[in-house]
Parts: sequence; C-alpha cells; structure tokens
Amino acid sequence: MKIFGPLYERAITWARHRHAPAYLTGLSFVEAIIFPIMPEVMLAPMSVAQPKRAFWFATLSIVGSMAGALVGYFLGHYAFEALKPMFAALGMLPAIESGIATVQAKMAESPWAVFFFLVLGGFMPIPMKVFTWASGIVGVPMLQYVLSMLIGRGKRVYLLALAIRLGGERAEATLRRYIEPIGWIATVLLAAAVAWLVWRSQH
Repeated sequence: MKIFGPLYERAITWARHRHAPAYLTGLSFVEAIIFPIMPEVMLAPMSVAQPKRAFWFATLSIVGSMAGALVGYFLGHYAFEALKPMFAALGMLPAIESGIATVQAKMAESPWAVFFFLVLGGFMPIPMKVFTWASGIVGVPMLQYVLSMLIGRGKRVYLLALAIRLGGERAEATLRRYIEPIGWIATVLLAAAVAWLVWRSQH
C-alpha cells in the first residue's frame, strides 16, 4: 500500500503555490504545537523547486517553529491538565507523558542536561510537540529551552536545505524514487523512539 508517495506529490503541489512560503511558516508553527506532519514535508519539495532559496525557506520554517515552540511551552505550562482529554482522544497522551518523565529526569541532573537532551532530540524522529509540551509542563528554564529548540530544529532544516542546494535535481529524483521506503522507515523509527521514551519513563 502506497501512502507516502501520494503525500509527497500533494506536498509538491503545495510547494508550487504562490503562497507556499506562508504555508510552510504556518505548518512549522502548528507542527510545534499539535499538527502531526513535519514541516520538512513541504520544505524539501520547495527547496528542490527553487534550490537557490532553500536556506530562505529553512529560515521561514525556523521562525514558524520557534513561535510554535513558545506557544506549545506556555500551553503545556498553563493548560495541560485541561487539555489532557483532547490529547488522549488524539492518541498523543502516552508520548507526551513519556516525554514529561524523560525531561523530568534530565531536569533532576541540571538545566543544561535538559538542554543537551533537547538538542539531540532535534534529530530524533519524535514530533517536536512532544518536547514543547513536556518542557512547559516540567518548567524547563526559558534560556535552555529556546536555545535547544533553535539548535535542535535549526540543524535539521538547514542540513536538509544544504543537501538539496548541493544535490539539485539529483536530490529531487532520489527523494521521489525512495520516498515510500523513507516514509516507512521514519514511521518505524518514530514507533521505536516512543517505545524508548516509555521504557525510560519506567526505569
């Protein structure tokens, strides 16, 4: 069953729209709070379509993500208990609660231990929203939180932009050819990462 190929083709359509930069920024914003689709899904085809603007697109994604990260943090800090039923209905509650336990364990070490964990978390196939809500709930210091979000998400989007900027049409052809196995591998990695968070929270 092909799932990721059609999604990629849809993302390509969005990427060619004249409002695509605004869509990318908006997607990056809501993904940091609740939306399940990572902004790289739009960033990649947009960068492929206009390689010379890849770094500008990555910057727009960072701006949206950082704004969303702040909103997610404050929602986690002030509104998590009220929104628990919604997360349970969306199937997100176990991942967020596991993220809370992991962030709490790092906070017990030091705020900078949380910083390095969140920076590394930027490369994990775990949705950003898990870390934004968990950080707000636990009360990660704002300096460490903002820096970790900026570095963690920044290295992902800028490395993607760099790869496409250098790869050009070959990068697009490779991505289109292997999008289905890449999508399934990412899904498996996400499931493994959530299982690891659950395991960490219980030990």
